[in-house]
Amino acid sequence: MKKILLLSDTHSHMDDDILKYVKQADEVWHAGDIGDLKVTDAIKDLKPLRCVYGNIDDDKARVEFPEHNRFMCEGVDVWITHIGGYPDRYNVRVRESIKKNPPKLFICGHSHILKVMPDKKLNLLHMNPGAIGMHGFHNVRTMLRFTIDGEKIDNLEVIEFPRR
Repeated sequence: MKKILLLSDTHSHMDDDILKYVKQADEVWHAGDIGDLKVTDAIKDLKPLRCVYGNIDDDKARVEFPEHNRFMCEGVDVWITHIGGYPDRYNVRVRESIKKNPPKLFICGHSHILKVMPDKKLNLLHMNPGAIGMHGFHNVRTMLRFTIDGEKIDNLEVIEFPRR
């Protein structure tokens, strides 16, 4: 079993409140718009990190992290990308690939809107953790944590912080 912390859209923001949750996870997944690489360095100092770059990220982030990160976690096929869309409205960058070879768990960021929803047509679970950074229109900063045990995604929890 793995305890996963999922975050996105840090926009160069990292603080002790976030790091407290990083320490509790087995792995941290970041769905893009990192901002300053000090964010990912702080995470990597504590836990294994799987990450993608986002549309605001510079060349340094694009060299260190891919646009798409597809991997197996336990028995779950995971695909993380920054701009992915939603079930029935997937972004053109992923639309054909996701239809031809859907993962079990599809993760994206970008919208700053937390959403967890099934795609019954493709038999996958879609997650967007919202935004944990200070930059953007969101009023509440959010991230997700959950467990993966074999092929089971379980114990989903929303973590919220005020925007200060």
